[in-house]
Amino acid sequence: MENILVAMATFAFVGAVTPGPVNILATSTAVNFGVREAVKHVVGASVAYAAVVFFSGSVMQLLLSLLPKMELGMRVCGSVYLFYLAYKIFTAPVSGIDASKKGRSGLWTGSLTQLLNPKAWLVAMSGISLFVVGQDDEQTYLMLFTVVSLVICLIGVGVWAVIGTVLANYLDNPTQQRHFNRVMSVLLAVSVTMMWL
Repeated sequence: MENILVAMATFAFVGAVTPGPVNILATSTAVNFGVREAVKHVVGASVAYAAVVFFSGSVMQLLLSLLPKMELGMRVCGSVYLFYLAYKIFTAPVSGIDASKKGRSGLWTGSLTQLLNPKAWLVAMSGISLFVVGQDDEQTYLMLFTVVSLVICLIGVGVWAVIGTVLANYLDNPTQQRHFNRVMSVLLAVSVTMMWL
């Protein structure tokens, strides 16, 4: 059991910490809206990912039969939403960073971005096929993989939020903040484009 936990955690960490839309938005949220919104983003994204893992495992057979149709719809919806977020980041007004200012809800943005993120669904289904399908007690292994995924996602996306928090100290200048927002916006758009290649 210990070996499978290590394997699950390693797999989940690689999926959670690699660059992608959710992580780029975690960094951008920390820079532009402060630690509180970044924490909400991390929690929202992580809980949503755990839900994706649990849902995927609970209905794996159904998903496998519908996957080609579902994947295209998810990619289109997710891409449109993420391009919209990239536009909003690119055109966001800048001023000195004030972590107390009210902004969008990091919880909802993190959750929705993760639910529409094809990477999340593909990583979850890959992990389920590796660690759940074929086990003696699939339901127990699904719960275990879901919990491991939640904890590791909190860490992985949290790393990106910490990067944003550290950068916020250097981006108090509106010009530097504008450049940062534009770079993050372009990276987000590139990550969306990469999903289509």
